[in-house]
Amino acid sequence: MAAIKLVIGNRNYSSWSLRAWLCLRKSGAAFTEELLPLDTPEFARRIGDLSPSRTVPVLWHGERCVWDSLAICEYINETFADGQLWPRDAGLRALGRSLVAEMHSGYGALRAAMPMNFRARQRRVPTSPALEADIARIFQRWTLARQQGAGEGPWLLGTFSIADAFFAPVAVRFGGYGVALPAGPVADYVAHLRADEAMQEWERGAAAESWIVEADEAGEETAAPE
Repeated sequence: MAAIKLVIGNRNYSSWSLRAWLCLRKSGAAFTEELLPLDTPEFARRIGDLSPSRTVPVLWHGERCVWDSLAICEYINETFADGQLWPRDAGLRALGRSLVAEMHSGYGALRAAMPMNFRARQRRVPTSPALEADIARIFQRWTLARQQGAGEGPWLLGTFSIADAFFAPVAVRFGGYGVALPAGPVADYVAHLRADEAMQEWERGAAAESWIVEADEAGEETAAPE
């Protein structure tokens, strides 16, 4: 089999990298990682040789290159996971793809106000009607998904899917910024996701990154959201 390499950004900040990495880890395929620290001269110097879009993540499978996060996750599902990253049920697959498409292109207020930061603890940001609407919509989507997929298991659609990978950074945001979670399906889902072995592995990596700067520890963002 051709070698598999995933190029990612900082684990602490790079939500798109987390999504692709989770799907690859859950697929069971053996792969290597190459990490480029965001917003650094190294990133600017090297990214052009690794990614046609000059963004992370980017997946290399031998000579084949896939550079959009959703395209990467779908490629992983088809190539390494035997289709298991989507439910067998057509209705659940359709729901999951709708959720992922919405996450891929929407929730702009949430992205802008609450950049992913694994090391954040109980940060507070000014609220707005748009931010509150994004949060409420995510809660509604998660509740709907759990209602329809609960018979299969504890993930959004029962078993782990690309939808869980896409919403994983949102769960991290809610924890870091002290967003109160409704009891029941939403809180239970977030607890399950955060306790997952692969999520814990990524979080340990975020805590161990060696290029942490003092500004970050003081509570300032040092990398662009998403």
